[in-house]
Order: sequence, then C-alpha cells, then structure tokens
Amino acid sequence: MTRRELDAAGITDPTLRAAYAHCRQLNARHGRTYFLAARLLPVERRSAVHALYGFARWADDIVDDLDRRLTGPARDRLLRRLEADLAHGLRAGGGDEPVVRAVADTAARYAIDHSLFADFMVSMRSDLSVTDYPAYSDLLAYMHGSAAVIGLQILPVLGTTGPREEAAPHAAALGVAFQLTNFLRDVGEDLDRGRVYLPADLLAAHGVDRALLEWSRRTGRRDRRIRAALIAAEALTRGVYREAEPGIAILDPQVRPCIRTAFTLYGGILDAIAGQDYAVLHRRAVVSRGRRATTAAYGALRTVGARCRARAGAGVPAGGRGQ
Repeated sequence: MTRRELDAAGITDPTLRAAYAHCRQLNARHGRTYFLAARLLPVERRSAVHALYGFARWADDIVDDLDRRLTGPARDRLLRRLEADLAHGLRAGGGDEPVVRAVADTAARYAIDHSLFADFMVSMRSDLSVTDYPAYSDLLAYMHGSAAVIGLQILPVLGTTGPREEAAPHAAALGVAFQLTNFLRDVGEDLDRGRVYLPADLLAAHGVDRALLEWSRRTGRRDRRIRAALIAAEALTRGVYREAEPGIAILDPQVRPCIRTAFTLYGGILDAIAGQDYAVLHRRAVVSRGRRATTAAYGALRTVGARCRARAGAGVPAGGRGQ
C-alpha cells in the first residue's frame, strides 16, 4: 500500500520515498483514528497527510518523552535541533530527519504557509516549561500552535469547493476540538507528566484545583466536583465540534468521508468518556473496535460514492489543492 500511495503522489526519489514511508509507519503506530480516516482519502493525497502527522508526532514525542529517558535540557536541545532542521528543510528542501524531509516536500507540493510550522514549534517549546493554563483564553493561545495550525496545514491537501478562507476557521476549530478531546481523555496521564491542560478557571468554577486532581489520581477515589468539571469540559469541547462541522461541506467531496469519519470517531471518544461516568483520572476511555469498524465501513461506502460521482463529472476540483 505504501508503494501505491507514493507512486500515485508522484514521489519517485528513493530517499523521499523512505522518509514518507517512515511517516506512514508513525501514523499507523500512534494515530489509530487518524490513520484509519486517512485510508479513505484519495490515494495520491495520503502520503502528504502521513508526512504532516509524522512530523507533529515526532516533535510531540520529544516534548513528552514518554519513557522519561531525557532531561529537560536534553529535550530542549533536541527540539532546537529539530526546529533548525525544519527551517532549513522548508527553505531549501531535504533535512536530517526523515520526518523533516517528508514534511518539507509536502509543504512545497501544496504551498503550505511556513508560518504554520513556526507557530507549531512555539507551542511545542512551551510544553517544556508551561504546566497549566489559568484561563481558557490562555489554552486557546497554546492550541493555536498545537492544534489549529494542524487543521490549516492539512486543508490545502484536502482541497475545497470554494475559497479556502471559508473553510479555514472550521478546519482550525476541528483541530482544536480533537485536541480538547485528547486533553479530556488524557487528564490522568498528563497529570503524571506534571501538566494540567484543563483551564484553571473552568476547574475552579466547580471547586477543583490541581491538588484535588492529584489526590484523585493517587488514591483512585472519585469526587463529585471533579465529575462536574469534566462534564463542563465535555460541553465546551462539543461546542467546538459544532463550530467545526459546517466546514466539512466546503471540502472537496472526495475527502468529505475521511473527515466525517475522523469527526465521528473522535466525537465517539467523548461518548466513551461519558459512558464510563467521567472516570478519566483512573482509566483511559476508548472507542470500541466494533464502533470504529462500523464507522470506517460507512466512510468507505461514502468514499466509493463520492469517487463515482467525481468520475461521472460532478465538478470536483482537480488535484485536491483547493482555490
């Protein structure tokens, strides 16, 4: 499948093909929902999405260092090295890291604004020192670089039926909705890393602070105040999904099933959190394999229909690059 995707995208250089294949492996290993949805894209656009995800995953892994093998200064050095490699790759092509070679090539192919990558690196760097957010506005500033720009990077790859500026706010909102979902699902794991991404003002409105979260995580005991705060965080997140949803109709019809599938699967995580009564401090909420399979199958059927209509001359934009 990797070879077919690379051939369809016109990626012929052996070094670049290896770099893209590496990104695809990262997506398959770590981004189960994204990878499943990406398989519904037209084959020639999948490698670009893998490259964008692979680079983001690589940077995020440096920051998080899940094995805790790296000191703070070591993570800072690695992130600075990656940032310099990216700047050179975007400017001149190539790169020391495979993820940089692939993402720089994707940025050139789809004319992705380089400032989006710079903003992403700013947020990654803040994770080395910032451990909480006083207000939702502070969290939004962080998520601009860590999530909104991801939606904006992918938008040129997906293509639109009208001016790209119309779809951009929705694409950014979808990136934020996905990340807020992750924050809610991963409250316990993030707390273990010393971070609280739920804004302090939202928590305080329900009588919750970091100390109470740490107590619940440590003891395994529940608290009604924490549950109320998590319900409020879920409501906030669902509101952002509502902001994002109208943008799906603006996308190239051939990619809508992919994005609708990701939208549904990630929204399903919120359903799973509610279904386990907001026990995210004690166990990870996941979408069942059955639901993932059913959603993917429905997406595949919609994809077939969209491609048949495109072949019949339904006015789909050529090349998927939008306008």
